[in-house]
Amino acid sequence: MAETSITESSLTAALTDRLKATHVEVTDMSGGCGQSFTSLIVSPEFVGKNSLKRHRLVNAALKQEIAQIHAWSAKCQTPEEWDKERAATGGSDGPPLDGTTGGKVDGVSQ
Repeated sequence: MAETSITESSLTAALTDRLKATHVEVTDMSGGCGQSFTSLIVSPEFVGKNSLKRHRLVNAALKQEIAQIHAWSAKCQTPEEWDKERAATGGSDGPPLDGTTGGKVDGVSQ
């Protein structure tokens, strides 16, 4: 099987297509080597689903991609939740960056 390069843009395209996402932000936290990603995914597919079911949908949609990377985290929201949060915070808060320094995993060089 040929090795594929997983990137922010390839993950964004896959999530947009496979989950009918209306907004996707993917951040490569590995310093560009494509091994650790965090994301914010806004999709009507999440309506009526709890957090676990939302994450299962994402993991199923990205099954092949996730198998090729080291770390993956996702913040999953419905369009209504995202709009409400943006209104409360004055804009998108983006994907979670917990455990990072400047949005990059500590100890990883480019």
